[in-house]
Amino acid sequence: MKVLGLTGSIGMGKSAVATMIGRMRIPVFDADAAVHRALAKGGAAVAPVSALFPESLNDGAIDRTVLGRLVFGRPDLLCRLEAILHPMVYRDRDRFLARQRRRRRKVAVLDVPLLLEKDGWKACDRIMVVTAPAFVQAARVLKRPGMDPSRLAAVRARQMPTWKKRVLADFVIQTGTGKGLTLRMAKRAVKLTETSLGNARCVKLSWIRKRPD
Repeated sequence: MKVLGLTGSIGMGKSAVATMIGRMRIPVFDADAAVHRALAKGGAAVAPVSALFPESLNDGAIDRTVLGRLVFGRPDLLCRLEAILHPMVYRDRDRFLARQRRRRRKVAVLDVPLLLEKDGWKACDRIMVVTAPAFVQAARVLKRPGMDPSRLAAVRARQMPTWKKRVLADFVIQTGTGKGLTLRMAKRAVKLTETSLGNARCVKLSWIRKRPD
């Protein structure tokens, strides 16, 4: 089974591409959803996170809005939070991959926001990066509740620059130029991942031009 890593910076359209791939009946692991489960009532992360951030506990679950405010601008606290959450997500990921291998899937997708920033890329045979023009990214993100230019800048500072992600990617998927083109790119990337040989991440889509923002 080949593992295709799906990633992209905030507001680039990664979730939309993940949905498209899911509709192709390709199994997709959603790292964000795994975090949400861990922080929900009865989740494995509730006790350790509430011990570190008591203010975030609300009716047996972690209030992610409050948690976000507590770690915003505090890289030391963010690192401590990630030390709790990331091992849990990795365990969920590994169970997902084992399940897909038992089902003899040809390809499975890992949808992970910080795939390249952390070490999640090591589990992947190919990397797909979703991208969009910077002005489209900003317009999308600033529509979200609680977002403003300073918070967007802080999130961007934590994430690898888009141009570097493009360089590291095997496939670059454009959004913001029409869903039809995005879908065709995603289908092509999945097909090439499924049919390529070997483990070296060397397949490129020559018809997609890569350049810095």
